[in-house]
Amino acid sequence: MKRIAGIAVLLVVVMLITTLIDTTFIKGYNIMNIMRWSGLFGILSLGEAFPIMTGGIDLSVGSIAGLVGALSANLIRMREMPIALALPICLALSVLMGFLHGLLVTKIRMQPFVVTLCGLFIYRGMARFLMQDVTQGYGNAFLGLKFLAHGKVPLAFWPAGHAPKFIATWSLPMPFIILVLVGIILAVFLNRMVYGRYILALGRNEQAARFSGINTNRMTIVAYMISSTCAGLAGILFSLDLNTVQPSTAGNMYELYAIAGCVVGGVSLKGGEGNILGVIIGTAIVRVLYNAINILGIATTLEFAVVGLVILVGVGADEVIKSFTARRRIAEVRGVQAKGGVGTSTAA
Repeated sequence: MKRIAGIAVLLVVVMLITTLIDTTFIKGYNIMNIMRWSGLFGILSLGEAFPIMTGGIDLSVGSIAGLVGALSANLIRMREMPIALALPICLALSVLMGFLHGLLVTKIRMQPFVVTLCGLFIYRGMARFLMQDVTQGYGNAFLGLKFLAHGKVPLAFWPAGHAPKFIATWSLPMPFIILVLVGIILAVFLNRMVYGRYILALGRNEQAARFSGINTNRMTIVAYMISSTCAGLAGILFSLDLNTVQPSTAGNMYELYAIAGCVVGGVSLKGGEGNILGVIIGTAIVRVLYNAINILGIATTLEFAVVGLVILVGVGADEVIKSFTARRRIAEVRGVQAKGGVGTSTAA
């Protein structure tokens, strides 16, 4: 909780500094825009957190989002497949990709970095080949489906043009609401179910977890399935939000944003530590920084430099905190031992 509080304070500080420099930042439209993008990228980060918590990583989430997003647009508009059938197919494909990643990591003992890096290239190539490198889109139809990306609540429940100004300005974007729902489900899984405890135990010490009777292979596979499923869901939402999908670029570099959200949110790259709320706040920090770049007139070409610095600072802070905690524990143990020695000699 202390770490989450620290992350939340960091978010507030960044927002305050940006607001003091340019008050445009605090306007309702801009805040809602940040929440919308935080929702889209936050779903990616939540999924990415689970492989990282096991001590692995998933570099394929951006390509999975691109492939699934392009496929959903192709099936729904170009092939005129019913939405109720197309979306489950796309999500099932996402689950399958995560399942294959988990099998390669657990059964063939390949490194997660290699498996998911290969997935990054394979899924990008598949997207370009299957779509013939042609841009996919939904056109002007499917407004009900697009509500998942463009809708606002509670504004949607008012007649058009009759909503109060406050409601029209500060209604929550649907992507953010979906993020919250996904976050609640994953938080219950991680914190209230034994399998979530297993994943954290696996990340802390895989051998000890196995000797404790945990099926570590199964939990690793589950972690990668969660990651790919979230990537697929995010891919569908991204395609609906942009209304167009270019197979060669959709989701490009999104894995970096996902990892940055996790690292800033307190997920240790060494595994064994992570919190759903922290990941959501961490993603929000990354999006606020990106938004600040645009508002303050800083060159957008520095975007990836900012992401790199965020990851570097996050990892560095994690190492410093762990080192400090380890030294404090050693000092406490020595203090207890010293007191025990004094007591023994006094009794003698």
